[in-house]
Amino acid sequence: MNMTQVKAIARERGVKPGKLKKAELIRAVQRAEENPQCFNTAFAQECGEEDCLWRVDCD
Repeated sequence: MNMTQVKAIARERGVKPGKLKKAELIRAVQRAEENPQCFNTAFAQECGEEDCLWRVDCD
């Protein structure tokens, strides 16, 4: 997913993208959705969320 798409999703969720990097922005969206903020972290491989919107970019 490219940054333009990530920013659009963030705005839909009420998150202002500002100058956040991609991983930071995705974790902000996860936080806004009250999901674990696991994107691109050590926990990501153990999260078990196979249907996660960010899974393709996370692996």
